Amino acid sequence: MKLNLEKPIVFFDLETTGVNIGTDRIVEISILKVFPNGNKESKTWLVNPEMEIPKDSSDIHGITNEQVVTEPTFNELASQVSELIAGCDLAGFNSNRFDIPLLAEELMRAGIDFDMNDRKAIDVQVIFHKKEQRTLSAGYQFYCGKELEGAHGAEADTNATYEILLAQIEKYDDIGNTVDVLSEFSTHGKRADFAGFILMNDDDQEVFSFGKYKNRTVEEVFKENPGYNNWMQNADFPLFTKKVLREIKERMSAPKNKMTDKEKLDALQQKFNLR
Repeated sequence: MKLNLEKPIVFFDLETTGVNIGTDRIVEISILKVFPNGNKESKTWLVNPEMEIPKDSSDIHGITNEQVVTEPTFNELASQVSELIAGCDLAGFNSNRFDIPLLAEELMRAGIDFDMNDRKAIDVQVIFHKKEQRTLSAGYQFYCGKELEGAHGAEADTNATYEILLAQIEKYDDIGNTVDVLSEFSTHGKRADFAGFILMNDDDQEVFSFGKYKNRTVEEVFKENPGYNNWMQNADFPLFTKKVLREIKERMSAPKNKMTDKEKLDALQQKFNLR
């Protein structure tokens, strides 16, 4: 099978100052945009994170403070990045848990809203781990028969991720080749936010995944403890998590909509049955 696209998909990879979604920053971003007709567009930027890059991080990706001091900040690149990924599905390696959440934080810090409405996300690592249990370099060797030169460089990792997904589609008949099916397969569980502080239960309700209110619905907690939202808004949680909580709070405060057609039908049936 070949990758079946209905709209462009962006493969991307981030190199960062660390692994804390809420506080760490991007030092390199590489984007590979693949169109349904097979055309590709790519762009890679070094980024000044406006903070010190720890030596432990530099030892992994090879990017030093001296290399990025004269590079643009993400705030300066944000509009270009946002324009490049607009209207696209997203894909990466460990992207659901790290790259997408951190990119969302950076965009929102720059004043650009970000959400996953009308987008799907494919995490190539999840497909890999469900099928073979390996790392990116081993996966590149396993699926593509190649050594990953320049591993932990954003551009090399991005292109390798794209090649691995194509090879996975060829190798596994049961994972499909559309973005919808691949997105479903590469998702561990349904989250309301990227960082996993708010999950969705079997009834499609938002629930907390941590703390004293773990597994309780957000709406129930907000009704019981109205100050909990204020505490989270002022605490060190990711910006996207706070956005989700604000939207839930606004939804709770909004006037009740008129009855839907289904609700009207149910009411009529109930009335009929009572006669």
